[in-house]
Amino acid sequence: MPPATDRFGRRLHDLRISVTDRCNFRCPYCMPAEIYGDRYPFLAKPELLSFEEIDRLARLFVELGVEKIRITGGEPLLRHNLPSLIAVLATIPGLRDLTLTTNGYLLAKQARPLAEAGLRRITVSLDSHDEQVFRRMSGRDFGPARVLEGIEAAAAAGLAPIKLNCVVQRGVNDHTFVELARSFKGSGHIVRFIEFMDVGTLNGWDLSQVVSAAEIVERIGAELPLEPVDPNYAGEVARRYRYADGEGEIGVISSVSQPFCGGCTRARLTIEGKLVTCLFAAGGVDLRTPLRDGVSDDALREQIARVWSRRADRYSEERAALTDATGHVAPRDKIEMYQVGG
Repeated sequence: MPPATDRFGRRLHDLRISVTDRCNFRCPYCMPAEIYGDRYPFLAKPELLSFEEIDRLARLFVELGVEKIRITGGEPLLRHNLPSLIAVLATIPGLRDLTLTTNGYLLAKQARPLAEAGLRRITVSLDSHDEQVFRRMSGRDFGPARVLEGIEAAAAAGLAPIKLNCVVQRGVNDHTFVELARSFKGSGHIVRFIEFMDVGTLNGWDLSQVVSAAEIVERIGAELPLEPVDPNYAGEVARRYRYADGEGEIGVISSVSQPFCGGCTRARLTIEGKLVTCLFAAGGVDLRTPLRDGVSDDALREQIARVWSRRADRYSEERAALTDATGHVAPRDKIEMYQVGG
């Protein structure tokens, strides 16, 4: 079966699956604590896709062209018995890459079981290794020590290459990202610096808080000389740069200053079974209801292909026209980041 393509000829290649809407962090750019407090009504268990339902849908997506699956949240390591899901997904014929994004706080104990279940790689969010900045950006009163321990455990378990995601926000952590790059240079880990994006509606985004990819590369390169590297594959999100002395590489994700919608091949499956075709979408198409109503694989596959074939999303390319002179984007409905896992 040929890969599904959308209106702009973008093939369906990557699937991000959210396995929980809960998180043990309260990062201000994702789940600000003043909104997502202790009494926030997260989804009840019957509303979540079961592992069996996730597996069934994942296999249909792979049949339609998906070669890479990333498990996300919320914080996916909060989902009970996650290695059992990994073990099932790892057996899907045609799936070339199975990875997971985590904040790393629970990773030290789970890295080896996940690797043994069939997880191939892992990405850890680490916005700063500075104690005070980490506390501010995680929304919790603890430092980065447990996350760093989790990274070491993942490396020991063979989940390599490990990628570390750092969202760079001016006035918050932009004074620490060069040192973050320096601390992992030569480690074999790849730090990826991400422009602060207007995902969801609750993070108070404005353009003045964005540190552009060009500035990130310039500031790191001034102290740790860099040279560009070709992408690993068509549609790769991060622009790659290697250290001139050969001690590893970094990546920069420039959704704001250099949108890459034209190469976007990612679909997202939310925890309640909605197919979302863009990180900045207002919502998604319900797959849980037909799944639980007993429709056939053929019918589900046809629905997924139909949704993707009608896809015309390119929000990051349209953002400039929606941004006023003060750097604020015109309000519009958007799904929240914790629901689609970034």
